[in-house]
Amino acid sequence: MFSRMGSDSSKIKGSGSSDGTSYFKSSSVVVQKHMETAKKSRVLQLKSAGLKKVPQTVEEVADILRNLDLTHNKIREIPVFIGAFTMLKQLHLSENLIEELPDEIGCLKKLEVLNVSNNQLHSLPETIVGCSALSRIELARNNFTQFPLSVCHLQSLDVLDLSGNKIETLPDQIGDLKASELILNQNRLRALNNGLASCRRLKILRLQENCLSKENFSDTVLRDSTISLITFEGNMFQEKEFQQLPGYESYQDRFTAIKKKGI
Repeated sequence: MFSRMGSDSSKIKGSGSSDGTSYFKSSSVVVQKHMETAKKSRVLQLKSAGLKKVPQTVEEVADILRNLDLTHNKIREIPVFIGAFTMLKQLHLSENLIEELPDEIGCLKKLEVLNVSNNQLHSLPETIVGCSALSRIELARNNFTQFPLSVCHLQSLDVLDLSGNKIETLPDQIGDLKASELILNQNRLRALNNGLASCRRLKILRLQENCLSKENFSDTVLRDSTISLITFEGNMFQEKEFQQLPGYESYQDRFTAIKKKGI
């Protein structure tokens, strides 16, 4: 009986080892398979691959890759060799465990779309200004408590999504923002900044579910800005109150003009 139990135990132990080896081997095979495809398509799709880190092997396609998708993994750190992906146009890192981006992200001069939503970021590296082609940045549902100033220097920026963070105020530098759409839904905003009126490209301002009162909307922002759509449901005032604010008529004229154009 003892001999049989020993044999069974050994069998179970061997089976467990085999399963573990099989798992890692399988994961490696999957990555390699996608790598071969990427060499032809210039798109590396590693979404939901169970990765805990970015495989070193992806550096093999650094000089040709246009799109890298690492969405929905368990990645905590982006390696510095990301800076070698100089041809990259889209980088998708949402739904991971990332706490910071490396300074080398600024080497991606051709990057147009950066999606790091649903992570644990609290700031962006100042080197992000090096991503001069960035037109869309998605930072929703992270841990930002302050507006990332570096994005105000991105000349090609069109859409900035910071919804679902913990931002309470907007900095004076907001006036330098080049985006046409700014999404700040579900933050903790208790005030706005008149610098919004200086954002000459800003057309859409989304402020739903914050802590704003009607007094936070100055006549400067309503009258002198280029904003033609403000969404504000879920704040501390009603639409009728908003319509009675000084400067509302100017805002309404812009809103109506855009509606007539069918935009």
